Order: sequence, then C-alpha cells, then structure tokens
Amino acid sequence: METIQVVLDKELLQATDRAARRTKRNRSALIRDALRQHLRKLHIQQMEARDRQGYAEQPDSPKEWLEWEAEAVWPEE
Repeated sequence: METIQVVLDKELLQATDRAARRTKRNRSALIRDALRQHLRKLHIQQMEARDRQGYAEQPDSPKEWLEWEAEAVWPEE
C-alpha cells in the first residue's frame, strides 16, 4: 500500500471519523472502501453511457424483433 496525503475540510473529517467509529473501521479503511465504491459506480455509469450510445446509433428494427419473437415464447408441454 502507498501512503498519500489528502486535504479534507474540518466538517468532512469529523463526519469521516464518526462514520469510521460507527462501522468499527479506521479512517483509512473507510476512505479506501468509499473510494472503491465510487470508482465502481463511475465504471458502471461509463459502461451504461457506452451502451446507450451504441443503442442510439443502431436502434433495433421492428423486423429484427419479429424474427426473435418465437424464441421468447415458453414451449408447450
């Protein structure tokens, strides 16, 4: 692990320390977990944006849906 220096305002630091105590973790662990969660959220947002762009550029045609409609039906017993 690397050691870094981060500047936080007083209120944010106090809130961080309270959250760390409530979750029975130290400040560093809390910040690491929060950063991981935030980066995961950003990655998901980026993938969703890429998917939206792809669908916008090549929208499904009604004909394509009709070709797959039979596949979406439950088989008869």
